[in-house]
Amino acid sequence: MLAVLSVEARKLNRSLAVWLAVAAPALIAVFMFFNLLRGHAPRPWAVWMQASTGVWAFFMLPMSVTALTALVAHMEHGPRAWDHLRALPVARWKIYAAKALCVLGVVAAMSVLNLLLTWGAVRAAVAVKPVLAPTGAPDLAGQMALVGKVVAAATLLTAIQLWTALRYSSFVPALALGIGGTFFSVVATAAKPGVFFPWQMPVNMLSSEPWRVSTALCLGGGLGTLALVLAVAHLARREVL
Repeated sequence: MLAVLSVEARKLNRSLAVWLAVAAPALIAVFMFFNLLRGHAPRPWAVWMQASTGVWAFFMLPMSVTALTALVAHMEHGPRAWDHLRALPVARWKIYAAKALCVLGVVAAMSVLNLLLTWGAVRAAVAVKPVLAPTGAPDLAGQMALVGKVVAAATLLTAIQLWTALRYSSFVPALALGIGGTFFSVVATAAKPGVFFPWQMPVNMLSSEPWRVSTALCLGGGLGTLALVLAVAHLARREVL
């Protein structure tokens, strides 16, 4: 399994995944940089860090997962490499499991990078406009814990996107699903049933209502893990259309 994971990691490293992993969090950092410069009074560190995590969980994470899973799938769909992969002396489920683990790893790395780039963006903005230096101290440990919950809650939407992207050779179904899911998540932000919608589960980690946090985390992480197992089992047994 380690050998298969190593191969998948090298594939990602040679693809556009690295650029995506840096570009998406960097966009939020740039936004935070200019947003701070527009301010007129200092605000607590927690405000800026949570705002960044909120933007990431609300919009950028779902769209990044959509692009990342489509990219991972296209690396095999594009050159029609599935026949070659399935002819290798490796259990099919290991191939799909390695792809799933790599995607989850990249999503986690992007989430942490978003936090670190935001910290750097705030520091850079303060260097330009010292009067707006955030009050208090940045609680990186607490923010890392929050990011961990966001990543866990995003497991279900990641599993759904990856399952669809690997199942169909055309990138259209996966992109349509991701764009549609993010769209309904944005327009129905205040809907109470949103806690049960996979694309809204990550942002529910920032909710002030404990039941929403625990529900979204259990459903996103628990059902997400189950969905990944089912996806690997399903894909390993059938051909790609």
